[in-house]
Amino acid sequence: MSLGAEAEGPGVDSRFVKDNRSIPPSVVVPVLIYPDVRAAVDWLSDAFGFSESVRIGEDHRSQLRVPGGGAVIVADVRHAQVPPTPGEVTSSVLVRVDDARAHCEHARATGATIVTEPTDWEYGERQYVADDLAGHRWTFSETLEDVAPESWGGTTVGPR
Repeated sequence: MSLGAEAEGPGVDSRFVKDNRSIPPSVVVPVLIYPDVRAAVDWLSDAFGFSESVRIGEDHRSQLRVPGGGAVIVADVRHAQVPPTPGEVTSSVLVRVDDARAHCEHARATGATIVTEPTDWEYGERQYVADDLAGHRWTFSETLEDVAPESWGGTTVGPR
């Protein structure tokens, strides 16, 4: 069985990852910590359009589907797992959407803190940034056009 090192470098080739109904099918799945898992699931579903797929305990963990094929796990506070500290950003989750402006307006209407309004960037994306109810930072990105990285100062260093 190939790990895909020839085509994708070190790591796992998603074509060879076994399916398991107990874990999201995405190859990379962020696990975000919230003080109230149920409130987070409801809020993320309402504000960002995610949907719950698996619940583990009443308030321990939940797996959410992200439209377009992504996933995120909402986990509870325990041991060294803590939600973000107000005023500090240590990570951000980027989610691709088909209409960043409409998505932003919906998120705003349901209580998301909009950090950056939808902005068109030279690399072909329209993006906005929002903080959720626990302070996790999210970037939502709509592709406007396919742009070569070299046209805006990036460098292609390998296959995608």
